[in-house]
Amino acid sequence: MIKRENIILVTPFMSSFIKNDISILETEYNVIVNTYNWKNKTLAPWFIILQFFFLLFKLPSTSRVVVEFGGYWSVLPSILGKLFNRPVYIVLHGTDCASIPELNYGSLRIPFLKKACELSYKNAKKLLPVSESLVYVENSFQKNLPSKQGYKTFFPNIKTDYKVVYNGVNEHYWELADNQQKEERSFLAVFSEDQFYLKGGDLIFKVAEIFQDCKFRIAGISEGSHKDKPENVELLGRLSLEELKEQYQKSQFHFQLSVIEGFGVALCEAMLCECIPIGSSVNMIPEIIGGKGFVVNKKDVNSLRVVIEQALAIKDKVELGEQARSRVISNFSLDKRKEQLLKVIG
Repeated sequence: MIKRENIILVTPFMSSFIKNDISILETEYNVIVNTYNWKNKTLAPWFIILQFFFLLFKLPSTSRVVVEFGGYWSVLPSILGKLFNRPVYIVLHGTDCASIPELNYGSLRIPFLKKACELSYKNAKKLLPVSESLVYVENSFQKNLPSKQGYKTFFPNIKTDYKVVYNGVNEHYWELADNQQKEERSFLAVFSEDQFYLKGGDLIFKVAEIFQDCKFRIAGISEGSHKDKPENVELLGRLSLEELKEQYQKSQFHFQLSVIEGFGVALCEAMLCECIPIGSSVNMIPEIIGGKGFVVNKKDVNSLRVVIEQALAIKDKVELGEQARSRVISNFSLDKRKEQLLKVIG
């Protein structure tokens, strides 16, 4: 029996898309996961010490290293990987390529974290952004915010090679249930409380006042957290994957009204469940929608109102929802990510 090579995967937390990457790598390698609670900033120095000895012990018997997100946790892997002649690949997801101080968003707005990312990106063998927009992009969706984003905006002298490997979504899980009927004039958005303005929650509240005969739902925000919400807006709180799938399945439309978006996993999940997408004109969102939904060019209520009117007027919404699903399967499936990720690090 052929012994499989060891590979280290470093991650600051676990999420569905990181677990997907672990599952992909486990098909070819023996994956050794290195993770601590990096959100606890006071313990970061202790985690760096722990990580140093972990890498010192594990790197000699490891063939390569994959790091999810750039940050404090990516510095030692990139530097020690170079010293031990082990290739290090950093998967870039969004916050690690952005700086929007006005919204307290982006790792690169924080001086020490920005420096950590710069050191990591310089010493890595290859960067693996999940979209081209994380390399460089100019967004004009919301006024008075920095338009230029992407790691090359902030680190123009970095020469590290990169390869875009799109995120992948499991079309076998995210699908419309048999005989599932969409609820007419229903809209769903998915984001947490701290992403309320970043993902357009304020815009949804305003437009809900105009379309009072429509139903708007937001998954990720708890009921009672916004006393000023319109009556036709329902806050669903945090949902399990099954509960979220049920919401996708019954919703006719999905909002992805972000002012910046590294990729748009929730958008893809919704489209796989045949929701008609309505997204902002930032980063990767228009490419994911690909003409199988609607794009809002400016963050203002009137622009969104016009788009919603157009969406509601579509006669064959079932067909457009089916086309949205096909669009994601053809371009952003989990199988495609698996093929490309294994190829680039192989």
